[in-house]
Amino acid sequence: MALILILSGSLQAQTTASYLNQNPPGRTPILFAPDVVSLKDHYEYGSVFSSDGTEFYYAVIINKKPQIRCIRFENNTWTAPKTVMGSDQYEYNDPFLSPDEKRLYFISDRANDGQGEKKDFDIWYIERKKDGWSAVPVNAGPGINTSKNEYYMSFTKAGTMYFSSNGGTDQSTDNNYDIRFSRYARGKFQPSQPLPPGVNTAHYEADVFVSPDEQYLIFCAERPEGFGKGDLYISFKSKTGEWQKAKNMGSVINTDAYEFCPFMTSDGKYLFFSRDGDIFWVETAVIDGLKDAR
Repeated sequence: MALILILSGSLQAQTTASYLNQNPPGRTPILFAPDVVSLKDHYEYGSVFSSDGTEFYYAVIINKKPQIRCIRFENNTWTAPKTVMGSDQYEYNDPFLSPDEKRLYFISDRANDGQGEKKDFDIWYIERKKDGWSAVPVNAGPGINTSKNEYYMSFTKAGTMYFSSNGGTDQSTDNNYDIRFSRYARGKFQPSQPLPPGVNTAHYEADVFVSPDEQYLIFCAERPEGFGKGDLYISFKSKTGEWQKAKNMGSVINTDAYEFCPFMTSDGKYLFFSRDGDIFWVETAVIDGLKDAR
């Protein structure tokens, strides 16, 4: 697959770091980093590795408020989880790195000034500095955010953002989220556009991961024909560039629980996703099979 997009130096770092020193999965999903990341008494979800495999970001709910944590490979060992974004007032989750990894994007219900009452969920980012991440989040702008909710983003290698929103509905509580995309040009995100009916329906579609070459996307959907509360679906682009009708990823991935927050590692080896408050991973061979079956 066209997912192997990183340099040999990145591959070497990933081999050394070895995904938090975890034994790799096979074609059946297994819990990722039990007793380190996926803890029995915490709710974890929304994970992403840096392209060189030396940074791992994820969300965890603490005292009913989601926060973003990071584990780093430093001095030939993995650090303990450290909070990157957290608050007693606001929620911070769905972390994702920009293609150049100079920005960490996430969603939050924080006030625009970071001091007032919480609002709807917007997509924000912080910028990488020499000594860490910037302290003041920046709103991703009107090309992305609406007066309603925006969730979970990912990027093509060209910088196009894919995300979900219920901005086209009547109320912010409306569960009819759709997947949208926005090109990045002239220093800002352009007005977003929805994906076609082969992907979006009258049901909930969110938590979208787009492949860096923009040839397929994986997302969470709540549909009557699903295996459980929420399932992962996949859509491939046709040879002429149209998104094909999304298909359920099947019983290997989906259960009667809630599967969401997909992410593919930069080396193309593993699919990460969340299931009812834990993070799982599996070989990407499951995607190869779905592609062949289209």
